Amino acid sequence: MPNYLVIVESPAKAKTIKKFLGKNYEVVASNGHVRDLPKSSLGIDIEHDFEPKYITIRGKGEILAELRKKVKKADKVYLATDPDREGEAISWHLYYALKLENKKCSRITFNEITKNAVKASIKQARDIDMNLVDSQQARRVLDRLVGYQISPLLWAKIKRGLSAGRVQSVALRLICDREEEINAFIPKEYWTLDATLKVEGNKKPLVAKFSGDRNGKIEINSKEQLEEITKQIENAEFQIIDVHKGERTKKPPLPFTTSTMQQDASRKLNFATQKTMRIAQQLYEGVEIKGKGSIGLITYLRTDSIRISEEADHSAREYIAETYGENYVNSDQKAKEEKRRIQDAHEAIRPTYMELSPVKIKDQLSRDQFRLYQLIWNRFLASRMNPAKYETTSVKIDANGYRFHVSASKKVFDGFQAVYRMDTEKNENNTLLKSIDKNTKLDLIDFQKDQHFTQPPAHYTEALLVKTLEELGIGRPSTYAPTIATIISRRYVTKEKKNLYVTELGEAVNTMMKQAFPAIVDVNFTANFEMLLDKVEEGDIAWKNVVRNFYPDFEEALIAAQKELEKIEIADEVTDVICEECGRNMVIKYGPYGKFLACPGFPECRNTKPHYEKIGVPCPICGKEVVLKKTKKGRKYYGCENNPECDFMSWAKPSKEVCPKCGKYMVEKGKKLMCSEPECGYVCSNDKKEK
Repeated sequence: MPNYLVIVESPAKAKTIKKFLGKNYEVVASNGHVRDLPKSSLGIDIEHDFEPKYITIRGKGEILAELRKKVKKADKVYLATDPDREGEAISWHLYYALKLENKKCSRITFNEITKNAVKASIKQARDIDMNLVDSQQARRVLDRLVGYQISPLLWAKIKRGLSAGRVQSVALRLICDREEEINAFIPKEYWTLDATLKVEGNKKPLVAKFSGDRNGKIEINSKEQLEEITKQIENAEFQIIDVHKGERTKKPPLPFTTSTMQQDASRKLNFATQKTMRIAQQLYEGVEIKGKGSIGLITYLRTDSIRISEEADHSAREYIAETYGENYVNSDQKAKEEKRRIQDAHEAIRPTYMELSPVKIKDQLSRDQFRLYQLIWNRFLASRMNPAKYETTSVKIDANGYRFHVSASKKVFDGFQAVYRMDTEKNENNTLLKSIDKNTKLDLIDFQKDQHFTQPPAHYTEALLVKTLEELGIGRPSTYAPTIATIISRRYVTKEKKNLYVTELGEAVNTMMKQAFPAIVDVNFTANFEMLLDKVEEGDIAWKNVVRNFYPDFEEALIAAQKELEKIEIADEVTDVICEECGRNMVIKYGPYGKFLACPGFPECRNTKPHYEKIGVPCPICGKEVVLKKTKKGRKYYGCENNPECDFMSWAKPSKEVCPKCGKYMVEKGKKLMCSEPECGYVCSNDKKEK
């Protein structure tokens, strides 16, 4: 019996695939990349046509040695890494690292880790696609040239330890530009005018909104303008001039791509992009399910496709018909998607087994796995369902030539909203409007006058940044999460309550990049590079041509920057903590593990100590400050700054509020406050206490 060897990236994926193949198949994992450019040097020979120098990644020697032994025993090797550029590149590196040139070797890919998909991939085995590999090489080489040659310049001009990446620099610029917009924003005053009207034959009054006059819309920009309009209509007759009844539909969403999954997980689950990708990877590679072993629950998580396979589409429609009824099944959606991306090789993100509903396997998933799986499941089902339908009524009212309007809607068919809500829209059910016609008499009860001010653009959140990067064509599904994680970990950006704020360090780096390398941080330039990489993938352009065209201008800018840029000073944040060794005020520094306090008198004084972030809550025991700390393993907890004299400790964030029932301190639990004494059980909202 022949012996086949299948190589994947991760042990979890290997475990899941093994059960689908026969005894003569052995499935092993490379644990990701095995070769890469060296960390200690540029690794690209610029003088010899940008030839990359690949070396074995440190720590992968033993894995490769073990894989070589298995390769020798195998009659044929299948490289089964992920179905994208990165996966193709890993297969190519394995091919050379394992010396497979003289061995029977094929490349297999599958969009989902199911028995049918894995077995079908064996039948459709192919050679390594060098266009995909070259596209990944072009990206890797470009990113290395930019990162390794600009970063030392940042060290020299600003401070050591900084980095500049091709995509991260553009993401940073977007955030900086938004901050500038917000800082420069001047609010404008405007007013709204509502008329509360008594309707003939109805006890419930009607509230109509001012919209303009017979010539069109009018914006009320001052109190004087408001009073003038009010004066002209306060004694006027309010008369209905038009009642329009109609229907509107709300279309179902498309199935998830990487970008839309990250955005929805951020909005609905409060997941960071990296967390979303980590959990999705677990669901894709395999989760232990009773009676089935390790199985992949979703399709491949890095995709910008909305295509769905015929088999999956049919299964979803059958499930919807059985669970909700035939009238919920959308017959048009599939055709629209196929028209949009007829040649897509990948699928959208969807569940792999329709019989495994989230509720059915909830107790076998972690809380976060269940929440993300449920989100993916619901979104996929919704994409196969009919639109939601509403009955609408719109009423136009005249008062001495000025116009007011009232609109209402009533949901008559929930459609896809039976499983998935796209937003927090509240559907009105204003039955009052049904009885209104042009002859209905209206009497003015009162006016409601409200002053407002226009709001500045919203700060970027991770979800909004991902959406913007995708819309601008910057980066690809696999790059969004690491890009955001990098600018946060480098402290160019800080995250507070979902919002991303640029730091002083981030502003300095962005200023330097705009001054010295305008092309690198130019949105259109970067988006154009992504188009070129796509053309390399399609085989239309040689990857070295992309690099050859880019490098001369970049090198010229690099030389000019080294000569012309002035050094930028980033001052350390001074604290009120006094150095006990020399009496200076200590400053906040950043190390590999986060913030710490250091004496500014270095090297004369080398005193350092941990930095604990105060949360503005007094210790319930001794009254000193409660600070955020970490265990040796990195788990966060709250303790007293006076430790070890005071032993106060809490895993949950303490509040200033005291329990009215037992007098103990309360802790924050999402939007609620809960008594820290479990036996008490008192709970209230975070802003207004209620039993």
